[in-house]
Amino acid sequence: MIIRPARIEEVGELSDLCLRSKAHWPYDAEFIEACRDELTITEHDLVQHTVRVAEDVGVPIGVIRLDRTDDGFDLEMLFVEPNCVGKGVGRQLLDWGIDHARAFGAKRMTTVADPHAEPFYAHMGFKKTGVVPSDSIPGPNIALHGLDALAQPSGPNPACI
Repeated sequence: MIIRPARIEEVGELSDLCLRSKAHWPYDAEFIEACRDELTITEHDLVQHTVRVAEDVGVPIGVIRLDRTDDGFDLEMLFVEPNCVGKGVGRQLLDWGIDHARAFGAKRMTTVADPHAEPFYAHMGFKKTGVVPSDSIPGPNIALHGLDALAQPSGPNPACI
């Protein structure tokens, strides 16, 4: 698997991947359709934000989108093909995103997590910091998570070398 920049000619394919990934969870078709705009990757996204693709044997199997903020990055998208869920693709994409944020001196990364993905983010060190309204449907609030202390690791403890 490689992680590479997204290409303009694949925005439709990547948007479909996001929808399939969301549909992996027990949502009805009406809800998935309500999420379509929010899960669409556009040419504008590729110009204004950081969008990377996990690719295996020439096939996109995951996508991550990071948006720069004053003190870090918002993790706006992290989606994996349903048949690749649980195989480390999401972790590798998120690890790449964290390294990218560190390279820019970010102190924090935030994400609005689907309730089904909250255990993954907790495992990756994110902490629930609040709730925000859903962008897709009126009513429910969705958990906001943050990952602090993105400063570059200082390396191994000299006492342990």
